[in-house]
Amino acid sequence: MLIRRLFAISCWLLAIGSYATDHVQYHPPVDYTITLAGNFGEPRPNHFHGGVDIKTDNVEGKHIYTIGDGYVSRLTVGISGFGNAVYVTHPEGYTSIYCHLQKFSPKLERMVHRTGKHDEQIDLHFTPIDFPVSQGQLIAISGNTGHSTGPHLHLEIHDTRTWDMLDPLDFLAPYVNDSVAPQAHSVMACPVAGEGVFNGGSGKQTFGFSSHRLHQELTAWGKIGFALWADDYMQGVYNHYGIRETILQVDGKEVFHSNVGRIPVFSNRQVNSWGDYQHWLHQKTWYMRSYIPKGVTLPILQADENDGYVLFNEERPYQFTYILRDFMGNESRYEFEVIGKKEKIPTISPQRYNVRYDRPSLISLPGMQLTIPAGMVEDGLMVFPMIEEGCVSKRYTFAQQACPLFGWAELSIAIPQGVDTSRLYIDSGGHDMGGVCQDGWITTRIRELGASYELKIKDNKE
Repeated sequence: MLIRRLFAISCWLLAIGSYATDHVQYHPPVDYTITLAGNFGEPRPNHFHGGVDIKTDNVEGKHIYTIGDGYVSRLTVGISGFGNAVYVTHPEGYTSIYCHLQKFSPKLERMVHRTGKHDEQIDLHFTPIDFPVSQGQLIAISGNTGHSTGPHLHLEIHDTRTWDMLDPLDFLAPYVNDSVAPQAHSVMACPVAGEGVFNGGSGKQTFGFSSHRLHQELTAWGKIGFALWADDYMQGVYNHYGIRETILQVDGKEVFHSNVGRIPVFSNRQVNSWGDYQHWLHQKTWYMRSYIPKGVTLPILQADENDGYVLFNEERPYQFTYILRDFMGNESRYEFEVIGKKEKIPTISPQRYNVRYDRPSLISLPGMQLTIPAGMVEDGLMVFPMIEEGCVSKRYTFAQQACPLFGWAELSIAIPQGVDTSRLYIDSGGHDMGGVCQDGWITTRIRELGASYELKIKDNKE
């Protein structure tokens, strides 16, 4: 049996290697016309939407089919907010994931029952010979399990080797009707602090589109970035979606280009720096930047030699054009003019803590150390550490508003003498962050600088 299993797996790996890199077309996972509640790459706090949300008429019980030949490689219950989920690995080099399911197909249900597991979380892995499937085979019934706000199918497609997230619509385009072009709502001007002014001011300013051309008189001098609030749409539904492709041209030259078709999972939290995260916190709208701050490494973004920033150094009109496209190629254009007008640029005073994107940063306060590795922030993040009285230790904060990192930083807090370390943990606003005690310190990982951190002792319930 073992030899047969190893032989089957070897044949599978050879099959993967034999496929060309030509575009693959898959079968729809449902037996009706696909309409979307959400599309791939939509900006969300701390992550991109990793797939498409396919409508199920707001009911459960729809049949879900495999999009291509392959085998069920994984089955999960209660993992990653997916609820009941099935993973199918395809020989073309992709893995499809079907999430928020009500239940699995009868054969899969029997495989779960045979494990004897009845936990809230189940994570089963299979080989190519355990459960092979064919394109269009029934594998599940749609539902509303996991982190779901209403019945639908969340479908993801990943590169099996790198686990990059891919746009499922690239594989399912013939089964989707979409003739509606994206629409821009507003543009934001973002002067670089100490290096630029816009309309006489150094703060961000927004200008709404009432048509495809702005008619306000706009002036600028120095280094300015721009950001756009826009949505995509489909006919027959009320939902709005993220923009697949955005191009910014200045005087006919392309200075910025985004194409949201393939996103590495490790880049997920950089959505907070491509989009204006602070504006989203207050207004719940995403202005996506048309420039790339240092430290942002999203491969879906490309820019000119100035990283997409526009340098206003001539007293003349500058012509701007935004080009927006969806996955079907539906296109819209928005235009405006900015007059280069020489003005004095206000200087800024240096701050105490400037967290760099290109090297580690250490923030040290009495009784606390925070180490932020390189690559965790965009260029020039300013933090303002504060100390307050806490329960067991001082309470530490590093930013006056939400400030998510791209990844993990290491926080250490000194342990006061006489404290029982067996029940000690680092608390963040009521959340147990855990911690490892060693040499008089307790250390944990954090990735939000806008929260507060202090030591607390767990209640003794024995």
